[in-house]
Amino acid sequence: MAAGRPREFDPDEALDRALEVFWHRGYEGASLPELTKAMGINRPSMYATFGNKEALFRKAMDRYAEGPAAYVRAALERPVAREAIEQILAGTVALLSDPTHPKGCFAVQGALACGEASEGIQKDLADRRMAGLEAVRKRLERAKSEGDLPDDLDPENLARFLMTIMHGLAVQAAGGATRQQMEQVVKLVMMVWPKNVKRPDRKN
Repeated sequence: MAAGRPREFDPDEALDRALEVFWHRGYEGASLPELTKAMGINRPSMYATFGNKEALFRKAMDRYAEGPAAYVRAALERPVAREAIEQILAGTVALLSDPTHPKGCFAVQGALACGEASEGIQKDLADRRMAGLEAVRKRLERAKSEGDLPDDLDPENLARFLMTIMHGLAVQAAGGATRQQMEQVVKLVMMVWPKNVKRPDRKN
């Protein structure tokens, strides 16, 4: 059997480049010629490896979640809720202020200005943001059950507050906010964190 023609590009590297284009341009703003040029491949190779533009965007979303945004999942494993949220917000600021990435948040800006033809992409991004909210809510619910948050606190409201801060930081970063300015916002958020609660690592 004759050996198949070897692939002439690295799919992982090509996907990283597509992610950067989508992150910078958004779904509708990223044209196929721009994508294939950045990826270093032709259109048939893109379709054969990644599918159409919509499939490529979804793969880029997965790549974003597993790469640049993986800090969220790691932070939620922290034993104390305050530490988990502080780490998430610090990671958000670090990502948004990283000069090697486009400004703003890919998950927030990827399809905010899409038309009817891209409603599926908009819904997918909204679902992913909702999944992020749910992950934070569950972590706060656990903290409440462990005595790490007050009994009268609503985990869902606190989770929505925190996600609103994260999305707001993304908008601010896209508008030119500096890392120092965003860090000041995080400090203010942590100043209003619920106090007078028993830490799970304390016996009293």
